Amino acid sequence: MIWWQIYVGIVIISGAMALILTPIFQQIAEKTDFLDCPREQAHKLHRKSTPLLGGPAIFLAWMLTIIGGFFVPHFINMQNFGMVVAESLPGMHKVTSNIIFLCIGAGLAMLLGLYDDRYNMSAKAKFAGQFAIAAIAATWGGAKITVFIDSEIISWIMTVCWIMLIINAINFFDNMDGLAIGTGAIALSLFTVVAAINQQYFVAALSAAAAGSAIGFWFFNHSPATIFMGDSGSHFLGYILAVVSAYITFYNPHMSHSPFPAFIPLFILAIPLFDTAAVVVIRLYKRKPIYIGDHNHLSHRFYDMGMSRKSAVFVIHLLEIIIGLSVLPLVWGDTKTTVIILLQAGFILLLVSVLQYTVITHHKNGKDKSD
Repeated sequence: MIWWQIYVGIVIISGAMALILTPIFQQIAEKTDFLDCPREQAHKLHRKSTPLLGGPAIFLAWMLTIIGGFFVPHFINMQNFGMVVAESLPGMHKVTSNIIFLCIGAGLAMLLGLYDDRYNMSAKAKFAGQFAIAAIAATWGGAKITVFIDSEIISWIMTVCWIMLIINAINFFDNMDGLAIGTGAIALSLFTVVAAINQQYFVAALSAAAAGSAIGFWFFNHSPATIFMGDSGSHFLGYILAVVSAYITFYNPHMSHSPFPAFIPLFILAIPLFDTAAVVVIRLYKRKPIYIGDHNHLSHRFYDMGMSRKSAVFVIHLLEIIIGLSVLPLVWGDTKTTVIILLQAGFILLLVSVLQYTVITHHKNGKDKSD
């Protein structure tokens, strides 16, 4: 139980750091005119210019918590926390280089998004930066996706592609107040639980720190938001989600009764991934660039159904929790249990598809009648 208490403590500390840092960066954004102006892009729904330095606040809250975690054992007798904790600390030194490169990648992801927030980078330049950051994590950061394939090259390619996919999925998903940051906080909390169950203590701590910083920032970002996290925040959040999910060993032969736990990250991140896939398909169908924003996201469709923006975000967060919790038993479930769980999660996504199709049909019929 002592590890769970530590994780809760990490969430509280990083959350408190975000609560302190966010107002500071809000004031900096206002003084430096680092604002998101709705008139600059037609797809934006907010009515007034809003501070756009949430990303650095989230990143620093996470980073300072990680740094503090390295120094705490030097000032506190960890024997007081129990033998299990004390005996695990030497393992921290073995992964120090990986964590350093992880932090470098996280910082670069935040800075890339920050530069894009300020100067509106081209899609090619942004993708090139994302590739370089993903390559650092896959080469030196220890992030590795195998999916039972014994090939270093294939594993490297899958890891880089996964990191870039999640960064862009979260970037696309950041389209309503509190939506992306709340979804990220839920997903990171679920990843913390999975890592803790598999006794991956330091991965769980990294995830818990990110979850706490996201939760702390959410208090300023939920509707009506007083500050946006911008691309700097979405890039950092997407990077952390991707790397943490790549760090976790979902299939534990001593606990898992099937290889299906490998599907857990796909379902924990199913909502933003599903939303991204749907938006890309729609934009390709309409022959529009996939990187140009529009109002075809899941949140917009719920809003078109008559929900308020706050209710639409709340429903999506509920879907994220339901699907995420439903797949956690994959860690220890047998094959029959796994099949039922996967079917349940699949039908939830099918329900979301039907709801989206209903909205599309409704708009099409309405347009035909007006014509």
